[in-house]
Amino acid sequence: MPSISTDPRGPAAVRAPRSSRFPASSPGRRRLRAVLLAAASATLVAAALPPPAPVPLGIGDPLFPHLGNPGYDVQSYDIAFTYRGSNTAPLDAVTTIDARTTGQLERVNLDFTHGTVSAVEVNGLPAEFAAAGEDLVVQPALPLPAGSRLRITVRHTSDPRGAAAGGWVRTGDGLAMANQADAGHRVFPSNDHPSDKAHFTFRITAPSELTAVANGLRTGREVNGATTTWAYRTVHPMATELAQVSIGDSAVPTREGPRGLPVRDVVPAADRDELEPWLRKTPGQIAWMEGKVGPYPFENYGVLIADADTGFELETQTLSLFERRIFAGGLFPEWYVDSIMVHELAHQWFGDSVSPRAWSDLWLNEGHATWYEALYAEETSGHTLEKRMRQAYRRSDAWRADGGPPAAPEPPAPGEKISLFRPVVYDGSALVLYALRQTIGADAFDQLQRAWVRTHRDSTATTADFTALAARIAGRDLDDFFRGWLYAEKTPPMPGHPDWTVVPTSTPVRG
Repeated sequence: MPSISTDPRGPAAVRAPRSSRFPASSPGRRRLRAVLLAAASATLVAAALPPPAPVPLGIGDPLFPHLGNPGYDVQSYDIAFTYRGSNTAPLDAVTTIDARTTGQLERVNLDFTHGTVSAVEVNGLPAEFAAAGEDLVVQPALPLPAGSRLRITVRHTSDPRGAAAGGWVRTGDGLAMANQADAGHRVFPSNDHPSDKAHFTFRITAPSELTAVANGLRTGREVNGATTTWAYRTVHPMATELAQVSIGDSAVPTREGPRGLPVRDVVPAADRDELEPWLRKTPGQIAWMEGKVGPYPFENYGVLIADADTGFELETQTLSLFERRIFAGGLFPEWYVDSIMVHELAHQWFGDSVSPRAWSDLWLNEGHATWYEALYAEETSGHTLEKRMRQAYRRSDAWRADGGPPAAPEPPAPGEKISLFRPVVYDGSALVLYALRQTIGADAFDQLQRAWVRTHRDSTATTADFTALAARIAGRDLDDFFRGWLYAEKTPPMPGHPDWTVVPTSTPVRG
């Protein structure tokens, strides 16, 4: 079977040597010859044409047009990694994808890059494969009819080098993951779009002196002398961008959250005692969020504190990723760290349990997480929500000019996909929620928040779903309100605050 690989020094695209193209001796070509010979014997003369070259596909996301793949719906991933103790060496991996076809498929496209593929099977039979952009294009031995079960097994490597582009994060003692927004396929083959959520099983083999942790519940731990294999499984479906695997010299303290919820954290073993005052805050923060929007939506929760400088924190499902520097050394005031912890916790409802149907719906994730971050700061430390929203209102036009309105964001800058996460999707989107509460009243707003996470739990939803639910709960037409606040170039007047002003975009914003 052919091999395809990437150059870790350059852009992360899976590259195929010339010999990995579908060869002339493939089963598909043999069937084609047989048909042509039969036709020739019936006096029909035809020429055998080569199959079309593999091409990258996508589901048409306006911000990431080649992300995701048409023709199938993933039900589950089973991913096995073997880590040999060096976070600069590729991991051996096997990814098994169980899916169901939604249309007839001659080929199956997977999102995958930055690794080497050695073999692919489709429904137990060897399959040919080739690279096209950031897609792994698989040619099954037989066409796949619509509505059929599909199992794809890919033997590959997973390369932690080139982490600046996302995927694996190299930590001081091992690895963690940061796959948002479109870097999951830098780690494992997948349908890498949040609209196709699935259940995950992880099996991580690592040196026995290290600890491996992943999303969900631990289902096994098998010691084999110098190595140990850890197994984890999610109870609820998950988007690929929220996958998390941590490997390192870690402590895993546990405690109980509201209603007996298991809370497990993953921290550098040497920092266990220093970080304990922060870790013990989580059960109370979960209880606070439950008081606002209803029961926590998953099987467990905890924080993963990594010895790494990522420049961001991340709401990986059931195990939020944080940089060690946020908590250690007293660099940030306590109220600020608390609010950031609540921001990532709030994402478990807004973004993880209810995932965006398209990346242009990102404001629903970040606007809500920022809203509860700010509300928690107001209720626990006196940093008022109104003051923060007034400051955001002053900057709102400049943010819209820089990144587009909240629900129609500009694409990320070329080569800087993380630039999608601009101020307009954080405070600029929380400002939309503040204006909405001002418009429909606090009671209707709170009812909307609870109904939103209850109605769309374990699923995906769109901006249109949110605006329709808001109008139904408010009992009034909100089209004009949302048209201005979500899509207009300029920020509308703030309801209830006629004195609030927006700084013109040509004026530098200070304070």
